[in-house]
Parts: sequence; C-alpha cells; structure tokens
Amino acid sequence: MAHDADTTPSSKGSKHWLWLLLLPWIAMVWVPSYNKIEPTLFDFPFFYWYQLAWVLISAVITAIVYFKTKTRGGAR
Repeated sequence: MAHDADTTPSSKGSKHWLWLLLLPWIAMVWVPSYNKIEPTLFDFPFFYWYQLAWVLISAVITAIVYFKTKTRGGAR
C-alpha cells in the first residue's frame, strides 16, 4: 500500500532534516540582524553580501535536506 512507505522507520527519522529549511527563512526574516552597512566586502555593504551569501547557503542546505530525505530505492 502507499501508506506502508510513509510508516517505515527510516522515513520518520529523515523528516527531522526538514527543520534545517527554517535556517534560511529565519536569517532573511530577521532584518534588523543584517540591516547595516559595515562590514563591507569588496565595497559591498553588509546588507547586500549577507543576503547573497544566504542564497548560496540556502542552496547547500536544500541539497542536504533533499539527499537526506529522499527515499531509498526506486519503488514507491
């Protein structure tokens, strides 16, 4: 049945990896933490390069969560 795949112990444990997806959201929603000019990086204010860094960090986090939560084997 389709419900059998959802109740395996490995799929339950892998759901905890989804909590990592909150990190980029929190980092971007809490604007006062990065609403400043200093320190600059290559003459870019902190406000801009912090957001750009989180784009790259978010991609890495999303890849980690994807690989940790995808089901093993091709059968569903």
